Amino acid sequence: MKPQNLTYVPEFLLLGLSDDPKLKPLLFGLFLTMYLVTVLGNLLIILTVSSDSHLHSPMYFFLSNLSLADIGFSTTTVPKMLVNLQTHSKSITYAGCLTQVSFSFLLGCLDNLLLLVMAYDRLVAICHPLHYPVTMNLHLCGLLVLASFFLSLLDSQLHYLMMSQLTFCRKVEIPHFFCDVPQLLKLACSDTSTNKILIYVLGAIFGGVPLTGILYSYTRIISSILRVPSSSGKHKAFSTCGSHLSVVCLFYGTGLGVYLSSTVSSSPRKDAVASVMYIVVTPMLNPFIYSLRNTDIKNALWRIVSRIG
Repeated sequence: MKPQNLTYVPEFLLLGLSDDPKLKPLLFGLFLTMYLVTVLGNLLIILTVSSDSHLHSPMYFFLSNLSLADIGFSTTTVPKMLVNLQTHSKSITYAGCLTQVSFSFLLGCLDNLLLLVMAYDRLVAICHPLHYPVTMNLHLCGLLVLASFFLSLLDSQLHYLMMSQLTFCRKVEIPHFFCDVPQLLKLACSDTSTNKILIYVLGAIFGGVPLTGILYSYTRIISSILRVPSSSGKHKAFSTCGSHLSVVCLFYGTGLGVYLSSTVSSSPRKDAVASVMYIVVTPMLNPFIYSLRNTDIKNALWRIVSRIG
């Protein structure tokens, strides 16, 4: 089939998680519920932090931004999947596909960088508690969030430019529920070797560097906690970073699971199912982790409930 420039391809086809029409109503109900829980749970975290003066600290400021990024990350892919399930359609426009690529990398990278910033915040709080109020001032916190956003924007635009240069054959069927870049590269008619190299380089920079920073921060944190003489002091120090550490493990654990699944499995549909954990489940669970494991959040929620009552 003669290659055609991507600009002239009117739409792509998202094959989704299953071709079985009997499963589509079940999938629609399941993902609609998960999406609503994700949005409402993260909005509740943002509302709680913004309305309670006890939570006006750097750690919860970063948590609010993480919740906002999680809402955006799910919204990039799940609503389109729900529309396609409800209308029994598989189509997504060229512009819509590139928009998904751009926003998924923007918000996924922002999640990654915010977790690094939160690790640095815990590092300063535990290893340098006397300097914490001066070091983690409002100006620095705002600067760290802005820097995370602009670096994520740079990453997303580089991926956008790479994808916009590809050429595709006339009919493009993506065996996924969103425009997954690795699947798009497999379907491209043009040479993708440069794109693959750039993806690995960008992944190492925007994924590997933050992970290395988080691991370094927790190495310093654990080393500092182990030097605390009392067991109650150790428990208190661990409790201040327990929620963040749980979210980090969930974020990178599911991300690694998707990568390993795509490497081992030869079925694109199985890769799509694995991606559900990373794209849908992780943003949904983050509010639960922080509300169940964090005493400050739980107390603030009870104060809000008692005021409403």
